[in-house]
Amino acid sequence: MTDLLASTAADAARADDELDGVVRRTPLEPARWLTDVTRGPVMLKCENLQRAGSFKIRGAYARISRLSEHERARGVVAASAGNHAQGVALAASLLSVPATVFMPHGASLVKERATRAYGARVEIAGSTVDEAVVAALAYSERSGAVFVHPFDHPDVVAGQGTVGREILRQAPDARTVVVCTGGGGLLAGIAAAVKHARPQVRVIGVQAEGAAAYPPSLWAGHPVPLGSMSTMADGIAVGCPGELPFALIREHVDEIVTVSEDAISRALVRLLERNKLVAEPAGAVAVAALMTHAAAVEPPVVATVSGGNIDPLLLLRVVRHGLVADGRYLTLGVSIPDRPGSLAALLMTMADVGANVLDVVHERTRSHLNVGEVDVRLVLETRGSQHRDEVLQAVRNPSNPWRLLLDG
Repeated sequence: MTDLLASTAADAARADDELDGVVRRTPLEPARWLTDVTRGPVMLKCENLQRAGSFKIRGAYARISRLSEHERARGVVAASAGNHAQGVALAASLLSVPATVFMPHGASLVKERATRAYGARVEIAGSTVDEAVVAALAYSERSGAVFVHPFDHPDVVAGQGTVGREILRQAPDARTVVVCTGGGGLLAGIAAAVKHARPQVRVIGVQAEGAAAYPPSLWAGHPVPLGSMSTMADGIAVGCPGELPFALIREHVDEIVTVSEDAISRALVRLLERNKLVAEPAGAVAVAALMTHAAAVEPPVVATVSGGNIDPLLLLRVVRHGLVADGRYLTLGVSIPDRPGSLAALLMTMADVGANVLDVVHERTRSHLNVGEVDVRLVLETRGSQHRDEVLQAVRNPSNPWRLLLDG
């Protein structure tokens, strides 16, 4: 057991006391719908129900509360597209410390407004979080404000480690803990708290495939920046691991897995439907991993739902994407004869196979159409992948007088 592990675990215990009465001790909710794939109990650590909507308040409060009076008087500064911004803003407000947060252009309007509502001054700078960080660091140099890093600081990691301590108290028989992972502060903190107390518990980190900096970094033996990122899970879209989290994760995390965008959106829909929990895409990746990598876990399992700050418009798009990925939302392009009764026959076929028609559009002028044909686009609701296949089989039936042009 390394000195770093022991010192971080001790620091998380101290943070646990500091955060008493400040953060919500979030509940563990059973996810019985996952037990079929994990072959044992699954519980969700609901940090989406935390103050400011994510676990970030824990690390931010631990960091700011430990500043000297002189440092507090100078204020704090942070850079974030969302959750860290809100965590810093709320923590600073609770501690009566002036806060400035730099957010990139294009950051969620909902998250920007919430950050302002918590009392921080918001500055818009750059088009990415990395560019916002540069602006925040420059402001720190000019003003003397203390820069609060989102994940690469011992106090922040200790604050996030209080999630792990709560998990141990709430689920003393847990055998596996699955954690949403971006820069690594939450994963490192949970791993330190859990492995120090119960080294036999398996700890797994989860990243989005399009923003997975840890696998190549672990292979190289040091943090390696990604050349590019693309994921809906903006809360964990971090281009390079932090030095401190990386050191803990390399030694004390059992595995890092990645999940696809389809898996993330399916998990978000399942959380809404089955647990009545609103999660942002980053907050749903641990559940996505259980849905796709269940063979790698030993129950009982605890999966973090790390945040719930999602823009309503993004929620609509992600839910639709999840329904498509789950085979429950189907768009068809069908060429039918341009004569009376053809559309009625197509719609009757959909009714016979039990598909619910949500929308119908016809087009007579597309270049791929033969003379005497009409292009019909149908948006259908189906009951799942098997039912979707039944619908497609009915459309492809050679006895029908139409051609399938598109399905998706």
